[in-house]
Amino acid sequence: MKSLKLCPLKSYNLLSSSFSTSPLSSSSHSCKLLVVGGGAAGCSMAAKFTSKLGKGQVSIVEPTDDHYYQPMFTLIGGGMKKLSDSRRPMKSVLPSGATWVKDKIVSFDPENNRVRTQAGSEISYEYMIVASGIQMYYDRVKGLQEALDQPDSGVSTNYSPQYVEKTLRNLQHFQSGPVLYTFPATPIKCGGAPMKAVLIGDEYLRKHKKRDAAKLTYCTGMGVLFPSPFYAEKIHDILIGRGVDVHKGKALVEIDLANKEAVFKSEDKTERLPYAIMHVTPPMGPVPELATSRLVDQSGYVNVDKATLQHVKYSNVFAIGDCSNLPTSKTAAAVAGQCKVVYDNLSAVMKNRALPHEYNGYTSCPLVTGYSKCVMAEFDYTLKPLETFPVDQSKERSLMFQMKKQVMPFLYWNLMLRGYWNGPGVFRQMFHLGGLVKQQNRQ
Repeated sequence: MKSLKLCPLKSYNLLSSSFSTSPLSSSSHSCKLLVVGGGAAGCSMAAKFTSKLGKGQVSIVEPTDDHYYQPMFTLIGGGMKKLSDSRRPMKSVLPSGATWVKDKIVSFDPENNRVRTQAGSEISYEYMIVASGIQMYYDRVKGLQEALDQPDSGVSTNYSPQYVEKTLRNLQHFQSGPVLYTFPATPIKCGGAPMKAVLIGDEYLRKHKKRDAAKLTYCTGMGVLFPSPFYAEKIHDILIGRGVDVHKGKALVEIDLANKEAVFKSEDKTERLPYAIMHVTPPMGPVPELATSRLVDQSGYVNVDKATLQHVKYSNVFAIGDCSNLPTSKTAAAVAGQCKVVYDNLSAVMKNRALPHEYNGYTSCPLVTGYSKCVMAEFDYTLKPLETFPVDQSKERSLMFQMKKQVMPFLYWNLMLRGYWNGPGVFRQMFHLGGLVKQQNRQ
């Protein structure tokens, strides 16, 4: 077997970290808890359990050097934040006392409680949390990768740190013509982000007196604009009010760079639309190594109980975040809502006790509608609003915009990744104390 790169991590305080990056080599590695993935979900859970289990008991497998706060990407695409604002070194966000395995898992063997890495080594575990997220599949849209890589193609996406700055450049260079925005016919992370791109783009063009020269079109491969019908209706009204042409059930399948046309497929036909600039949300799905394992359902996502987040077959395995088959939107807010459930329930499994906690499907999407306002959508498995503040959050509000732009990044870096943030449930109870302000049972 090849050697495995292990990076033991020194302790940090709340706002800064100091780490040793001197690797240790071993042909195999065992740990009490294995955390797969160093994204929002993986860092949060690793931090919680490192504090609980102690030094050297938790291992995190993550191959990349940088950690990105991805919810900021739509603001970067609109010029409201810089890419550097969203990036931290991976070693600065991983928890004290854990072991960073800077490698990639290529196969899972849950029957024998072990995984194999790209370097050819094995890691054995007693318990595992899968937090591998989902990945973008550019190759599922013909010509998309080439269009993104070509500087003057007019095609961008806010979903990648490699291309997000191109979104702003395209708006800056735009003169006139059709402006297209797309949503694929697959689940994606942050289902509201494509609409945010539309509305931010619309306001940018208005501010720079280019809107009259632009025809904005939004095409989604899904049959609905947004999972929650209540918020979908509000967002539809905002889009139509801004003069955006909205199409449902129309998925992008090809980009014809030579003719600057986008090819869409609907249920019964194929259609070509011209574009001057275009923002594409690529098809997404589970990482292939996970999709071929025994851990997943037919769709390729980790098969867990939607209430307990425990694997339906392997009781020592839990999943959290985008890689799971939970029937809720894939957002950082959903991860926060799932953190306490996984922590409490896995802790109970470790003590051979009944699982005490259930996840209600809570998720949130701050739907930024421009440069100063935001609709703060919050809902659960029922898809009905589950709002934190004692106001109608379906309305565009500047306060919610500041929450998105200023408060949420602080919570993410300084609380969530350190294992201290489980979502706004406590604040929701405070704001709705004693039923003085009731949640509206809106459809």
